[in-house]
Amino acid sequence: MNQTKEIPQEDWDDVASPPLSDEMLARMRPVKETHPDIPSRVRGPQKAPLKVPVSIRLNPEVVTYFKSQGRGWQTRINEVLAEYVTERQDG
Repeated sequence: MNQTKEIPQEDWDDVASPPLSDEMLARMRPVKETHPDIPSRVRGPQKAPLKVPVSIRLNPEVVTYFKSQGRGWQTRINEVLAEYVTERQDG
């Protein structure tokens, strides 16, 4: 479970951080550029129709395949399952 712990101001004030030099500032890059594998924590509202959160057990090779396709792997699994359902409802 992700819980946010508030850090008291006095603890922030006690940290002895040296000032950043101009060279250090010039080398700074956004985290998403230097570590694209770290997911962004900024997320917008869920797109309609709202999805239902569930826990599902899948074979490791299924998860590996979809994850190897990059971001959006859970959405792609949902698309495959939705297509499966549509094919069986229509016929």
